[in-house]
Amino acid sequence: MVATRSASRALTPGLDMDAPDLRVSARKQRAPRPAPPSGWSHAPTTTTLVWLFISLPLVIWDTGYVLGRPATMPGGWAHAPIWTPYALYGEVDHMYGRKQFDLRNGFTSAQGTLNVVETLMYIAYFVIWYRAAGSLGLRDAKERRRIAGGAAGLAVLVGFSASVMTLSKTVLYWLNEYFSGMDNVGHNKPWDLIFLWIIPNGAWLIVPTYMVYQLGSELLDAVKIASRATGSTKYD
Repeated sequence: MVATRSASRALTPGLDMDAPDLRVSARKQRAPRPAPPSGWSHAPTTTTLVWLFISLPLVIWDTGYVLGRPATMPGGWAHAPIWTPYALYGEVDHMYGRKQFDLRNGFTSAQGTLNVVETLMYIAYFVIWYRAAGSLGLRDAKERRRIAGGAAGLAVLVGFSASVMTLSKTVLYWLNEYFSGMDNVGHNKPWDLIFLWIIPNGAWLIVPTYMVYQLGSELLDAVKIASRATGSTKYD
């Protein structure tokens, strides 16, 4: 009996050592995360993502005001509280105020209509990338957010087109004001003009220019790779 009890105690450590570690097994059974695609691929830069999350709500807000006039203007039933800041901005830029609206100047409304198209294009760009990225998610490293194939090509094409549209519209807006003799903003004091018009509108020149360059470079790289693959063109 003593020998049997001793043998049982001796076997116990062996059983404990041979028992599988369930946590290790569970980790081994998890599906490995997909590796970043090789070759030509695309991932939105952090600057692009931050810009979209900031600019899209602002553009939607602005477009709602422009296309909702006169209801969204001071005295209109929809003005407060959503579009209350436009009471001030309409005095800074008369294109947004009563002056040009009463003159039936349709430039701002035409631009607002294009804002709808532009916004839908940016949303499409984000959705195409996000769906193709799948489980990689927004919080992963940039290298693990990359997508490839047709989805990447479509996303870059749509994003590039939207960026060109944003930049072109903004340049047109500034040129319209310049060739109008600063008729709508020239009444402002210099500091008011800088902080309430130039700086806010300047952001829509700087970031879209960056996006045009960045996405355009990716499109050019894709064309070069495709040309080399088909042997149709040689690039240095």
